[in-house]
Amino acid sequence: MQTGSVIPLAQDLVLVGGGHSHAIALKKWGMNPLPGVRVTLVSDVSYAPYSGMLPGHVAGFYSYEETHIDLRRLARFAGADFVRTKAIGLNPQTRELYCEGRPAITYDFLSLDIGSTPQRLTVPGAGKWAIPAKPVPLFLEAWSEILAEVRANPHTLRSLVIVGGGAGGVELALNVQTRLDKLYAELQIEAQPWKIQIVHSGERLLPGHNARTSLRLTHVCQQRGIKLLLSERVSEVRADSVVCQSGAEIPADAVFWVTQASPALWVSESGLQTDERGFVLVDDTLRSVSHPRVFAAGDIATMQNHRRPKAGVFAVRQGPPLFENWVRSLQNRDLQPFQPQQRYLSLIGTGTERAIASWGPVAWEAGWLWRWKDQIDRKFMTQFAELPVMADSESGNVSEEASGQMRCQGCGSKVGRNVLETVLRQLKPMHFGSNIQLGLDAPDDAAILNINGQQWAQTVDFFSSPFNDPYLFGQIATQHCLSDLYALGATPQSVLIIAIAPYAVPRQQERILSQVLAGVTEVLQAANITPIGGHTAEGPELALGLTCQGPVENPWRKKSLQPGQSLILTKPLGTGVLLAADRQYRARADWFEAGIASMNLSNGPAAEILRAYGSTAGTDVTGFGLLGHLREMLSKDVYVSLELGALPKLPGVLELIESGILSSLQAQNLRAADNLVQIAPDLAARGDYQLLFDPQTSGGLSAGVPSSHVDDCLQALWQAGYLYAAEIGKTHLQEKDQPKIEII
Repeated sequence: MQTGSVIPLAQDLVLVGGGHSHAIALKKWGMNPLPGVRVTLVSDVSYAPYSGMLPGHVAGFYSYEETHIDLRRLARFAGADFVRTKAIGLNPQTRELYCEGRPAITYDFLSLDIGSTPQRLTVPGAGKWAIPAKPVPLFLEAWSEILAEVRANPHTLRSLVIVGGGAGGVELALNVQTRLDKLYAELQIEAQPWKIQIVHSGERLLPGHNARTSLRLTHVCQQRGIKLLLSERVSEVRADSVVCQSGAEIPADAVFWVTQASPALWVSESGLQTDERGFVLVDDTLRSVSHPRVFAAGDIATMQNHRRPKAGVFAVRQGPPLFENWVRSLQNRDLQPFQPQQRYLSLIGTGTERAIASWGPVAWEAGWLWRWKDQIDRKFMTQFAELPVMADSESGNVSEEASGQMRCQGCGSKVGRNVLETVLRQLKPMHFGSNIQLGLDAPDDAAILNINGQQWAQTVDFFSSPFNDPYLFGQIATQHCLSDLYALGATPQSVLIIAIAPYAVPRQQERILSQVLAGVTEVLQAANITPIGGHTAEGPELALGLTCQGPVENPWRKKSLQPGQSLILTKPLGTGVLLAADRQYRARADWFEAGIASMNLSNGPAAEILRAYGSTAGTDVTGFGLLGHLREMLSKDVYVSLELGALPKLPGVLELIESGILSSLQAQNLRAADNLVQIAPDLAARGDYQLLFDPQTSGGLSAGVPSSHVDDCLQALWQAGYLYAAEIGKTHLQEKDQPKIEII
C-alpha cells in the first residue's frame, strides 16, 4: 500500500483489465510500490473471475465470492486508482486510452490483460442467440437466468447445446449437468428433463490434449448421457435450434458458445502489431514488439518467440515477470526476458469431485486429483482475499488506514461538531450588513443575501478525496457541495471551484486536474449550472471545493418541522462506514459501488418532489450524521419518534459495523445523543443505531411532509430514482419531560 511519499508524482502506469497476470502483478506492486508513479486500473468489472474455479462455481461447489477477485479492494491495497469503465480504444501515438462514458486516460506506460472472447461473429445468428462463455460476467448472468427458469418450470423439457469440444466446453458440460442434477434433486424431480449435447468440429474431443485424456472424457460424457456430435461444424444459430453444415438441425433452448478465443476488435484497430488472429504480439519481456511503452499478458497477448495455448496457467506465470518489467521500464532499466514452460499440467474437473490430469502423453483420473486441484485453487485465491497490513515504507510504522484509525476524508472532511461549536462560541458578536438575511447569527444549510430585492443563497464546501478515481471524485464532490442549496430550496445557478492538486510534475497535475474538472462539469452541465471561476493550489493530496450560489424563494428552514408530520429520508445511510472500510481493504466492491451510486445521485429532483408534497423543513444529511442534522431541525415544541428498523441502509454496512468498522467522526457524532435521545438498551445495542451517527458524504435529504401526503411523496421519489427513500419517523407536539428524539 502506498503511504503518502513526498516524492512528486512523475509517471502514469495504466493497467487495462483485471486478468490473472494483472492481479498478481498488482498485488506485488502493493507490497513494493515505486514512489512517484501513479497506477490506474481500468476494468469494466469490479470482480475478476478466476478461470480455474469457474466450472466448480457453475456446478455449485464454490460461491461467487470464492471464485472472483475483488479488483476494487486490490487496487486500494496497491495504492492504485480504480476506474470502473470499459476500454473502447487506444492511440499509442498520443498515449491515450479511450473509455466509455468518460474522458480519455493518458499514460506513460500501458499494460493490457483483458482476456478474450469465443469467436462467433462469423456464424450467422450466433451473436444474437448464443451465450458466449466469455466475458464470464455475462455468461454467469445468463446461467443464473436459466436456473431461475428451471425453478419456475421444472417439468419443461429442454435442450442445451454446447458448441466447442475443447477442455473448456467439455468441463462446462459436465459441471452444468452436475448443477442441474442438484437442482432437480432439490425440487424432488427424479428424471432430469434436460438434454445436453456437445457439437464439435474436430474428430475427437480435446484436440489440444493427448489421446488418452480425450478418450477418457469421451467415455465420461457418454456415461453421463451427454450426446457428442463430432465432426460437425455449426453454420447457423436460430432462436430455437443450431444448424450444422451437414444439414442437421439440433433443437436448442440454450446455446453455450465455447470455441476458439478471439480478441477485442479495438486492440488491432489501435495500430499495435498483432498476430494473425488479432492478439497483441509481444517479445520475451511481455512488451509490444511495435510499441515499447505497451505491455500485454494473459489471453490478449501472443509471445512472438514462444507460442502457447490461451490458458490461465500461462497468465498466472506471467504475473511476476510482468511486474518486474513494469518497474524496470519506469526506472529506465534493461528489461528481463521470460520464457514460459513448454508443458503444463491440466486438471480437468468432471463435476463429480473427481479430476483428470493431462500432462504430455499421460492421463490419470482420481478423486485425490480434484482435492489437489481444489487446494491449489483456494491457495491462489487466498492471496487476494487476505491482504496484509502494510507498514509505512519510511518509518516502518503501521499506517492509520491499515490500523483502522481512518481519518474520515469523506463526510466533507468535517471536524467534529463539538470542535466547531466551541470555536464559533469564541467568536465575538458579528454585525451583519443589511443585505445579509441569514448568516452566522442563525446558521442554516446556506447563507441568504438580499441582492437588489432578490434573495440569493450561498454556501461553500470542501474536502479531500476519499476515492481512488479523480473523475468520480469530481462528480461526487460536486453533488455534495450543491446539496446545501437544494436543502434550502434554492436553485443553484453558478459555482466557483477551488482544487488542490497533489504534488506532481506539471504534466501529472494537468492529467489529474483534467479528470477532476471533467467530473465537476458533467454534474454542473446536467443541472444547467455555470462554473464562473476558481482557484488552484498544490498540496499533499487531491482536494476539491465549490462555492455555490443561486436564487431562492420561501427558503426551506431547518427548524420549521411541525407536529403531525412524517419524516422522510431520501438516501440510505452508511457511506461513512463504507469509506472507512475501503481504507482498510474490507469493503466489498458491490457494497462500495452501491455507495458510489447513492453518493452520485443529485438531491435536486428530490428537493423539488418534497416541496411539491408540502414539506415545511429539510436539511441534507452529511458530516454530523442523521441524528446530528435532525437535532438542528428540532424547535422547542417538537419532538421526533424515529423507527430504527425503517432506516434505509446501504448493503453491507451492518456487517461492517458488527466487525468494528466505524468512521473517525463517529465518536464525536455520538455525543450529540447526550440528554437528547431516549432509547431502550436492546435497541442501542443494534448496529443500525450506530448508523444514526454515521457521517455521510453526499447524503440524502431529511424532510418533514404532512403525513397525509407521505405515501404519494414516497411513490414519486421512488419513480425519480430514489429507491431507498423511506419514512423513518414522525413529529409530535412535545410535552413536559418528553425527550427531543425517541427511538422505537
